[in-house]
Amino acid sequence: MGAAVIDTLDREIPDGEERMRLEVTGDGLGVLTLCRPEKLNGWSWESSRQLGLLADRIRFDDAIRAVLLRADGRAFCAGIDVTAPGGAITGRSPAERTHRYYEGIRWAHERFAAFARLPQPVVAAVQGYCLGFGFELALMADIRIAAEDAVFALPETAIGVAVDAGGDLRIARDAGAGWAKLLALTGRRVDASTAERLGLVQQVVPEAELEKEARAVASEIAANAPLAVRAVKRNIDAFADAGLAEALDRTAMAAALTLTSEDAREGYAAKAARRPPTFEGR
Repeated sequence: MGAAVIDTLDREIPDGEERMRLEVTGDGLGVLTLCRPEKLNGWSWESSRQLGLLADRIRFDDAIRAVLLRADGRAFCAGIDVTAPGGAITGRSPAERTHRYYEGIRWAHERFAAFARLPQPVVAAVQGYCLGFGFELALMADIRIAAEDAVFALPETAIGVAVDAGGDLRIARDAGAGWAKLLALTGRRVDASTAERLGLVQQVVPEAELEKEARAVASEIAANAPLAVRAVKRNIDAFADAGLAEALDRTAMAAALTLTSEDAREGYAAKAARRPPTFEGR
């Protein structure tokens, strides 16, 4: 994809380059932790690759009956890490660059699907900033428990790009199209209590109790009959996600077109300069 973004054939995670780590406990849990707190667990192409690798490991591990998705530090995930190497995709022409972004985003969607479609239920424990892709990742979990300090937002349109991982679609599914449009079109931040009222999180707890409560829910699921649990998850997802695959393909193209636009260039430049952007629709 133009500039080498990632090595898609690499099946290993080099020491010191971990974006997340997996721990299998003795009580049926797989604990998946975002582990770059110094970067507020910012997301990158490499993060997507590692998510896919660890999802494959979880899927075929019979010792894992439920997954606890958590994060080190004061933020769950503050969105895309714009300082990560290989972030920009190049091309010999605007059309080629758009095509490469489209294929890159489709590739990332496949990694996300491996995670979202795990047979084991996923419980997300969310604290602090849960922005952009962080919010979208949390929405891929089956159950979300938030600390009282959690803050959620999809700020993409404010920097000139479309929501690229389906978070707006999942909000429409869980909270309704009106709320999806309000949050995605404005980029407005909402607190944990509002997210709970909208059905985007299932429980809000004090920050000090987040880990305990999320682990308790995951452990309660893990204690139940695994074949029944997996069947129930598949059945609910089949109903809730009807039409999601087609919508995600449209999402990939919209993201590719906007990521290569002059508006996106202006949006990122304005954010770096801490000034209001001037968008011209091109």
